[in-house]
Amino acid sequence: MTLTLTHGFGPRLTVERHRLDNGLEVLLVADHSAPVLAYQTWFRVGSRHERPGQTGIAHLFEHLMFNQTETLAAGEFDRLLESVGGETNAATWVDWTYYKNSVPASQLELVVRLEAERMHRLTLELEQVESEREVVLNERRFRVDDDVEGFLAEELFRLAFSRHTYHHPTLGWRQDVEGISPADAVSFYRQFYAPNNATVVLVGDFEPARALELLGRRYGKIAPAEIVFPPIPEEPPQTAERRATYPKPVVADRALFAWKSPAQTDPDWVPLLVANEILTGGPSARLYRELVVVREAAASVHGSLAPFHDPGLLEIYAGMKRGHTAAEAEAVIDAASARLAAEPLAAEELIKAKNRLETELWSQLDTADGKAESLGHYQITTGDSRRLFEVARRVDEVTAEDVARVAAKYLVREGRSIVIAEPSGEADDEDEDGAEEEPS
Repeated sequence: MTLTLTHGFGPRLTVERHRLDNGLEVLLVADHSAPVLAYQTWFRVGSRHERPGQTGIAHLFEHLMFNQTETLAAGEFDRLLESVGGETNAATWVDWTYYKNSVPASQLELVVRLEAERMHRLTLELEQVESEREVVLNERRFRVDDDVEGFLAEELFRLAFSRHTYHHPTLGWRQDVEGISPADAVSFYRQFYAPNNATVVLVGDFEPARALELLGRRYGKIAPAEIVFPPIPEEPPQTAERRATYPKPVVADRALFAWKSPAQTDPDWVPLLVANEILTGGPSARLYRELVVVREAAASVHGSLAPFHDPGLLEIYAGMKRGHTAAEAEAVIDAASARLAAEPLAAEELIKAKNRLETELWSQLDTADGKAESLGHYQITTGDSRRLFEVARRVDEVTAEDVARVAAKYLVREGRSIVIAEPSGEADDEDEDGAEEEPS
């Protein structure tokens, strides 16, 4: 299937969609404007698919995939790509794991060969698992144990989700990561790292017919797996506010306020995205202006709406200045939320918020890497990459009444969870700029 997608001032993209006989999905976007390729492999597995006692295994696999295969020594994957001027990386989140390669257009055959190799010939002995386990545990120490924002983000999801597996941290609980065995790794690999659980996204300077021939030759003989995802408990409705406070070596309170939010495919997701933009989208947004500019009570305020497969969270972070507390931020947030739900929204403010969102959306598609990442995320998270191009249209269609409705529906106290790091008295001399860091 070939589909040409465009919207407003956004880019015109022709996306070819294919599926190999073994179930591998392929999205091709030929763009001859520069001799580069973005080659990404997206797997439908993240921390929400992990079983109790094995949290962190999806993220551990992100690291294991750069280790040894049947034909490649440890480190050889990186070395080969770097030797031709390429770059490689990967990421794991709640709904997916993906592997990205940026290479010169002349190296298509190399990157196809390397990615197909590690999809079905990864070496998973004790040596490989132990070496990457230590890397992951060090990453956890750096990003959670020794980082206030990372700690708060992890505790927020632990607090907000009582049953759903979004409760699991993507980095995994330490004791679970320490207990993952080579047998666990092999089982996970055979279950989820299969062509019928993956989407290859290729964007850049290539000929589609040749790319399909290479993909068919390298991936076509890889057998599909019988994939059975673990059951994911439905999160029960939250009926009362949840709070937790932790003493930390900070000079002033840092807080995360979060409300249950709809899945990315829900009709309310885009209006809530606009509402969040009005509250936290930049220096002129309501909460930033009130807390940072007018009151000078906070050093940093920002927000985000989870782009998840299942209902997630709308989060607002406030890093307070010395002498000011999270309670001040909470009062301002409560007042702003109530006002957004009750008072008519000025047309100029709504237009500005929508313009900012559209600009951000299309700027993400400026590069080959950005196009591939956006298409891959939407294909895996929503089940259809074409939904990416519905977002701008849906943003255009949001009305002031829509914003008021979703603010009244979601920004309610009984659906809120709050985690606060308050000064423990151990950081009197810390630079106050520390309050400006964003969550990991």
